[in-house]
Parts: sequence; structure tokens; C-alpha cells
Amino acid sequence: MVKTRKIHTLEEAFEFVQQAGVCTLFSNKVAGLPALWDHVDLPADGGGRTKWGARVEAIWAWKNELPETYPEDVFYGKISGGLAVLMSMDHLRDVHHPKAHRPVAGCSKLAQQVYEIIRLDPAETAEVRAIAIDRHHCTKSQFDTALKQLQITLNIARDPATGPGRDRWLTFREVYPEGMA
Repeated sequence: MVKTRKIHTLEEAFEFVQQAGVCTLFSNKVAGLPALWDHVDLPADGGGRTKWGARVEAIWAWKNELPETYPEDVFYGKISGGLAVLMSMDHLRDVHHPKAHRPVAGCSKLAQQVYEIIRLDPAETAEVRAIAIDRHHCTKSQFDTALKQLQITLNIARDPATGPGRDRWLTFREVYPEGMA
């Protein structure tokens, strides 16, 4: 059980993820998983630089900043159902990876094709999407579903060194060559 706490900073968010093991960003719809949203004590309306408010802005930034700042300690990914999560590396290695990883051969044909695009030439989402749509004649929605499946099955991961606001995809093994199991 995660202690009730109010989070204001990246460092406090890091401590929360380490304590929780895994948390969703915004949704508390997964039984047993805390939502970072419920613990961040920043204005939900206003207080930020955009119409979204300081709380959304902070959480959206932290999803990238935590793995960039603490690459050996924090993982950002998707779980079954497509929800975005942050998790400690211990949780990823000991609990999540053994349950969630599936070989790419068990993914949809389009997911396998998208995986090959990423494996051969890691790139940001827009570039991978353009190649997939051109090469495999899929829709944006079909591509998004395939990309999500690859994230959920731990075949691809966001490059934590990409920088804020950018999603560059690599194979999971390229990001975590030491393996998980």
C-alpha cells in the first residue's frame, strides 16, 4: 500500500514510483494500482503554462523526465489495456516483465512489421508511422494499435535519452540489454 502523500516535485514523484512499484499516470481504473494523479498536489485547473493546468503538465513531463533522470531506476511503458504507467526497475524486472513479455512473433502481423521498422532504423513515432503507412498501407489507428501492442508486450521501449516531448522507439533489448528475466 502506498502511503498517502502530496507530490510537488520530480524527486517526490521518483520516491512515489519507487515506493509504489508501479502506478498509472492519470487513471485509477486498475484495481490495486495507484494513480500518480491522485497524489500530485498541484492545481488541476490553471497554475500552468497551458490550459491543461499545472497538475497535468507536471505528470505529462514527469513521464519522460523520470526515466531520463533515473534511467537505472524508472521505466515508462504501457500495460494491458493500453494505460501508461511508471514503474520501478525492480518491479519491471521481478514482476512485470515475466508476466507481460511476449515474443514479437506472437503479435499481430502489423505489429511485427512495425517492430522491424524500429529494429532496423530506430526513429520517433511520426517517422515510424509514416513508413508503416506507406509500406504496409495501414491506417493511423491500425498503426497506433500495433505500436501499443509492442509496448504492452515489452518488445519496444521509449529511448530514455530522447529528451522531453519526444518518443524515439528502440527494441526493448536495445534499451535494456542486460535482460529482465
